[in-house]
This record gives sequence, C-alpha cells and structure tokens, in this order.
Amino acid sequence: MKRLALILCLLAAPLAAVQPDEVLSDPALEARARALSEELRCPVCRNESIDESNAGISRDLRLLLRERLVAGDTDDEAVQFLVDRYGAYILLNPRAEGANLILWYAAPLLLFLAGGIAFGMVRARSRADAPKDLTDAEQARLDEILKS
Repeated sequence: MKRLALILCLLAAPLAAVQPDEVLSDPALEARARALSEELRCPVCRNESIDESNAGISRDLRLLLRERLVAGDTDDEAVQFLVDRYGAYILLNPRAEGANLILWYAAPLLLFLAGGIAFGMVRARSRADAPKDLTDAEQARLDEILKS
C-alpha cells in the first residue's frame, strides 16, 4: 500500500508544480495562465512545460506570465513577450514560420522524394531488357551449371 501511495505521489508530482502563492484570484485569468503555461517549455527541463516543471526559472516564467495577463495582455501578447525575451525555443509547439519551415516541411518532402526514387527504381527494374528466349547452346549451358 505504501508503494502504491509513493507511485501515485511521484506521478502527481509534476502536476503540482504551480505553487499556491502563484495562483491568481480570478479563475478566468488562472485558467488562461494554466493553458498558456502548458504550451511553454522550461528552458532547463527538456520537453517539460513550465506548468509541470519545478525548476526555479519555470516558477519565474509562470509568475511573469501571470503578471502580463493581469496587466491586460492578450494570450498572444503574453506569449510573444516571453518569446521575445527567451527565443522561439520556449514554445513547445514551434510556429511554422521563418527557419522553422525547413523543419516542418523537410520530412514530408524527403518522404515524397524517397517514394519517387523507389518508384523509379522498381519501374526501371521491371523494364530491364532480359533475354526472353535462350538458344539451345545457352539452355544446355544453363542446365549444366544448375546441375553442378
């Protein structure tokens, strides 16, 4: 039973990263802050949102985000403020613009290219001119080779 309780605590630990003193009194603003926090990456923890991370920088980012929302920023303005300050790396789901377009379109382009090459190779192989009929001498030599 103790092990089950420990496992549940470990699984629930990332969910409890937001401290009670960070929670906004306005439930609507807090819901917006939580939704935005889940989309922002912790600069210290790889692939962990600032909402889940216990790192000090994540706490600072959560407070800064809430501060911007209380100041009247829209969701896009608050996120853009953090992106301007920390770079596009902070976004868990990067935008498809600028240099990121290479990352977004490289895989489908390479898959399409590989499919075209494979199709061309199979088609060329099927069209290869193989001798249709063997002469009697060639057939005898083939039979001799196969028997050995």
